[in-house]
Amino acid sequence: MADEKLKVGVLVSGRGSNLQALIDACADPAYPVEIVHVLSNVAGVYALERAEKAGIPTSVLSHRDFDGRAAFDTALDAHLRSVGVEFVCLAGFMRLLSEGFVAGWQDRMINIHPSLLPSFKGLHTHERALDMGVKVHGCTVHFVRPATDEGPIIVQAAVPVLSGDTPDTLGARVLEQEHLAYPLALRLVAEGRAKVVGNVVEIAGDISGGAALLNPGR
Repeated sequence: MADEKLKVGVLVSGRGSNLQALIDACADPAYPVEIVHVLSNVAGVYALERAEKAGIPTSVLSHRDFDGRAAFDTALDAHLRSVGVEFVCLAGFMRLLSEGFVAGWQDRMINIHPSLLPSFKGLHTHERALDMGVKVHGCTVHFVRPATDEGPIIVQAAVPVLSGDTPDTLGARVLEQEHLAYPLALRLVAEGRAKVVGNVVEIAGDISGGAALLNPGR
């Protein structure tokens, strides 16, 4: 059965809590994914330690060693393919990817973002949500497109914004949902149940995992 699992590479730049959620999901023999490689553009980050503890091969490819984004992305693409990666998950990877790289992994690369897209693209999402006075916040797992935080949405998880929330308390509540939403979205893709139709993800069957997990597709 292992040979039938989707071979995933995870790109990281930091502590890797969403990577850990994916590692934990993969511990279930029935989960249809195998993480075959974890790559960071920053040496010494905790995400690499998480992978190593799980017995997953790791590597560091520093963007600082390349003359520009295109050169880095070319090397990144070659490395992922050389280690047998079929599908890419971005998990706190703090690099903007070039249009050519994204095109090469069209509908084979997903990202998790700490807001209910299309609201609050970019950084400092929790601060901006509080500044805007929104009543519902959350996270989004989506297929990657060249524009930042764009792409067909697979799963969203919503949390209430509470009186007295700070960016830290709100962010912690969102992060709990990220750890549910990302493994769910990846499972739906690996099972062939989540497919891009136009600019919308259509999902076959019911989504399990809790009432906070929402599919905004048709």
